[in-house]
Parts: sequence; C-alpha cells; structure tokens
Amino acid sequence: MTQTADPEAIARAGVAAWRAGDAQGARRQFEQVAAMGRATPQLWLLLAQARGACADPTGSEAALDHVLSADARNLHALTMKGEAVLARGDERGAVAYFELALTNAPPGTQSPPDLIERLRRAEQAVAAASERFRTHLMQALGDRGRGIARFEEAIGIATREQQVHPQMPTSFYYPRLAAIPFFEPSDFAWVAAIEAQVPAMRAELEGVMAQGGGFNPYVEAVAGRPNRGHALLDDDSWSAFHLWRDGELSANAARCPVTVAAVESAPVPRIAGRSPMVLFSILSGGTHIPAHNGMLNTRLICHIPLIVPADCRLRVGNETRTVEAGRAMIFDDSIEHEAWNDSEETRVVLLFEIWRPELDAAERQALTTMYEAIGTYDSAASERSR
Repeated sequence: MTQTADPEAIARAGVAAWRAGDAQGARRQFEQVAAMGRATPQLWLLLAQARGACADPTGSEAALDHVLSADARNLHALTMKGEAVLARGDERGAVAYFELALTNAPPGTQSPPDLIERLRRAEQAVAAASERFRTHLMQALGDRGRGIARFEEAIGIATREQQVHPQMPTSFYYPRLAAIPFFEPSDFAWVAAIEAQVPAMRAELEGVMAQGGGFNPYVEAVAGRPNRGHALLDDDSWSAFHLWRDGELSANAARCPVTVAAVESAPVPRIAGRSPMVLFSILSGGTHIPAHNGMLNTRLICHIPLIVPADCRLRVGNETRTVEAGRAMIFDDSIEHEAWNDSEETRVVLLFEIWRPELDAAERQALTTMYEAIGTYDSAASERSR
C-alpha cells in the first residue's frame, strides 16, 4: 500500500535542515514540496534562500518570482529580487524593486533584523544609483537647461534630490489648476500700488505693536473639532492681528486705515463668513512654522513683508526664497510650505488671500456661492444638533 507523502512534514524537515546549516538538504525538501504543487509563498522564499546559499542564483530568482506573483509587496522577496537583478548588471531594474520595498517598509525597527539589514542595503544601493544617474545626466546636459527653473527642478526630481509637491489642499480641491509654488508679483498690476504703501503700513503696524492688544495665536484650537497636532497650536510665537476675519471687518481695522485701504486694490475674495482674510502675521525670532498645506487651491496667499530681520525664509514645494522687506511674495499654499525666522528679532508680514488668476468671473461666482452654501449648511447643522 503506497503511503502519500505529507508536504507539511517535508517542509518542517526542510526548515530543520536550514536551521542546522544544511542548505542542500533544505533545498531538496523544499523542492519536493514545490514539485507536489503545495508550496506557499513563504516556502518559495525559503527555497530562494536555500538555492542562493547553494550558489544557484538563477534558481533562487525563479523561486522569488513565485513569491512575488502571489505577494507583490513581500519585502523580503523584493529586496532579494533587487539584489539578484543588480548582480546581473541591471541597475535600473534593481532600483525599481528596491524602491517598491522601501516605499512599503514599516517605519523604524518594526521589521526582523535580517529584513532591516536588507532594507538598509537597498537604501544605499538606490542612493548610489541615483548619484551615478545624476552624474550621467549632468555630463550629457552640459549647460543645456541651466537657469530654466522648472527644468532644473525636473532634473532634481528625476535624480531624487527633490520631491514632487502637488497641490494637496486639506479642505477643497479645484481641478486643472497648475501647481506653481511662487507667482511673480510683477505679473499682477495691483502689487506695485500696495508695495508703495509699505512705509505707511509699517508705521501703522509699529503703532499697533507699541500699543498692544488685538493679537491672537495664528493657529487656535476650534471648539468641537479635533486637535490636528499643529506644533504651534495656541502658541504666541506665531500670532495674528486681524483686520478682516471670516469675511467681517475687525475692530482692529480702525487702527490701520492705510493698510485696509491698500488691500482694497487686490482681487480679494468676498465670501460671506469666510473672506476677506487680512492680517498681520507675526513670527517671533527663532520660530519655525512646520511644513503644512493650506485648505484651498482656489486662492493664492500674498505676503507683504513689513518688518523683516535677516535669516527669514519661505519654502513652497522645492523652492525656498528669502523674505525681503517691501517685496511682495505670492504663493500657492495648497502646496506644502514652511517658514523660518532664524534671527532673534520679530518678523511681520501683511497676509491676505486673492483669487487664483486663472479663475474667470463665472467660476469665482460659482465658487463663492458654493463656499457660502457650505457655511450655511454648517450653521444649519449646528442648529439641528441643539
């Protein structure tokens, strides 16, 4: 009477042989299970390791393909496959496997030690390949493309020196708007008139700061809403003096008539309960506003720097610009951005929002109606809950 072989028992024997350092014996057992059509992805992985230990890279890679056909995100298999492809001289192919593994790897030390080591080697291999690729591109390009900002950024992204920074508004996304970090102030006819008022606006600001009162943390906790963990929540290191807030003229506005009048020339949204939003943004010395994204991509943020010590910067996407007193900065805050005041003094900018220039009158009206409807819905929902 013929006794049917037990694949589980054979697999256990293979594991025991592998642990005992008998790669050939483990391989024979694992291949027997595979021939029976009973190999799991984990057994194929063990077979790949055993074949590799037996100096059979082709057989090892074939076993890894079985693993990845069943589990395309298996980190052990991806890193081992990458190493095998790299050994064959296909660097770009190896990087593809390594990057997929690194993208899906859990953070920190949440992996087995052997996998952590493989991931570390994968990271080093990707970095080395990126540098070789960059050197190759730079040699081929020579002076071509130099000074063309978006071409240089594209090369930085291709060589992994920079990241892709798309529009990622936290509240509402309007499609088909270009993700441009900084807009040039010279493209907006109304900017020059506002910049001409900088001395008078600064005088008003200095008066406000000398008198005190009216300042609040820029990021304030909202009752009934979760704390999103902003590093400067309720922190006076980044504070605001509102002239317009939530679409209503603030009591503070009477203290800064020149500033309020200057902003009237800009295409500021007029949305009940929401806009205009006009304020002095005050950043204490030594303060860093961490990277974040704004709520909407239908607007741009305008900064008119009024009090600017040295060492103040603003990054939007991959571009970082120095903040200069009296020179407007217009940017898309739906793209990741952050700011630094690395001096020991206070930095203050006049901050307000404007419509995106690509939006025509019909779009602006439709968006205004929509935003106002959101506000009335929230108010009605609040009433219903009482």
